[in-house]
Amino acid sequence: MSAKWKLVTLAVLALLLLIPLGMVRGLIEERQAYRQEALGSIATGSASSQTLAGPVWVLPYRQQFTEVVDEKAGTKRTVWRDGQIRILPDKLAIAGRMRTETLQRGIYHTQRYVNELNLTGQFILPERAGLAADGVYAWGQPYLSVGIEDVRGIRTSPMLQWGGATAAFAPGAQLAALGKGVHARLPAYEGAARTVPFSFRLTLDGMDGFHVLPLGRDTEVSLQSPWPHPGFVGNFLPESRQISEQGFQARWRTSWFASNLNELFEQCAGTRECTAMRAASLGVRLVEPVDVYLQSDRAVKYGFLFVLLTFATFLLTEVLKRVSIHPVQYGLVGVSLAVFFLLLLSFAEQWQFAPAYVLAAAACVLQNGFYATHALGSRARGIGFAALLSGLFALLYVLLRAEDIALLLGAVLLFALLTLVMVLTRRIDWYALGGQDNEA
Repeated sequence: MSAKWKLVTLAVLALLLLIPLGMVRGLIEERQAYRQEALGSIATGSASSQTLAGPVWVLPYRQQFTEVVDEKAGTKRTVWRDGQIRILPDKLAIAGRMRTETLQRGIYHTQRYVNELNLTGQFILPERAGLAADGVYAWGQPYLSVGIEDVRGIRTSPMLQWGGATAAFAPGAQLAALGKGVHARLPAYEGAARTVPFSFRLTLDGMDGFHVLPLGRDTEVSLQSPWPHPGFVGNFLPESRQISEQGFQARWRTSWFASNLNELFEQCAGTRECTAMRAASLGVRLVEPVDVYLQSDRAVKYGFLFVLLTFATFLLTEVLKRVSIHPVQYGLVGVSLAVFFLLLLSFAEQWQFAPAYVLAAAACVLQNGFYATHALGSRARGIGFAALLSGLFALLYVLLRAEDIALLLGAVLLFALLTLVMVLTRRIDWYALGGQDNEA
C-alpha cells in the first residue's frame, strides 16, 4: 500500500473510532441519570437540601377606621381592617456544627448531614409597632416565624427563649414569605418600645447543602464540620475559612447594606415575588471530592487525541524502523484504547477514580504492549511502545487532575510531541518514501 493511501486509510480508521468513543460518552450520561434517580429515591425518604430563613417577629393587628356611609345624611360607620407587622432581627448569630454520614442505594452514595444550630440575637420592637400614634389598634397574638426548606429534617422540638419567657415551637411558619417552617407564640404585645433578646437550638437534617438567608440587620454565621471538601455557594463567600483533612470552619458576616434583604423581604411579603430574596443566601455544599462521571467524561474528550498520538507512534515506527503494520492492526489498537474508557467508567463506579484509572491503564498498556511486540516484530519495540503508552496515560491523568491549567498543559504537550516528531524525521526523504520523484 502506498504512503498516500496508508494515510487516507488511517484517517478513516481514526474517524470511525469516534463511534465507540461517542457510545462511551452516551453510556456515561446514562449512568449519570441512573445515579440521579438513585439519589432522588434516597432524598424522597429523607430531608433534602436545607435553607434556613429568619426568625421574623410577626404581629397581627386590627386598625379602626371611620367610613362615610351617606355624605348628605352625614352618616358614618366604624370598620376594622386587618394588618400585619413584620420585623426582622437587629442582630442575628447562627452557629452550627455539621456532622456527616453516608447514605447508599446500590453502588451510588451521597452525604447526609446533621446540623446542630444555635441561633441567638435580638429584636428592637418600636413603640406601637411603628404605626401612627393617632390610630386605634387592637393587637393580635404575636409570634416568631422561622422558615425551614424541608421540615422533615427537624429532629427534635425546639424551645424558644424570648426575653425572660420560654415558648415551644409549633408546625408551620405562618408567614408566606418564609414558606414552610415553624413558629412560636409570644407573650402579648403591649405597644411599648423594647429590645428583646432571643435564642433557641435547632437540630436539622439535610442532604447536599445548607443555606442561610441572613435576614438580620447584622448577621454572623459560623459553621464547622469534619467534611474536608466544602463548596461555598451563594451571594456571600466566607469572611474567613479553614479547610484541612480534618474538616472545615467558615465564618460569614453580612448586613442590610450589603444584602438589601430588608427591602427584598418586604417585596416578597407584599407581592409574593421572592426570587431575588431567596437568591441572596449564603451556604455550603458537601462536595464529593471526585465525580467519577465528570472525570470519565473529561477523559473521553481526550480519547480522539489518544488515538491520533498512538497511530502517529505506529506510523513513525514504520517510517524509522522500516516495519510494515497493517491497517487492521492499527484498528485493533484503536479499539483497545476506546475500551480503556469503558473499563475506566466501570471500575470508577466501584472504587475511587485514582485506583480505577491505574487499573484500567495498566490493563490497556499490558494488552497493547503484548500485541505491539508481535506487530512490530521485536520485544524491545513492544516494550518501548508500552512505555510510550504509559507516558500518555500518565499525562492524561495529569490533565484530568490539573483542571485549571489543562489547556496550557495540553498545548505544551502537543507542541513537545510535534517537536519530537520533527526531530526524528528531519532526515527522511518523504518523496522517496512515497515512491515519487522529488523533482518537480
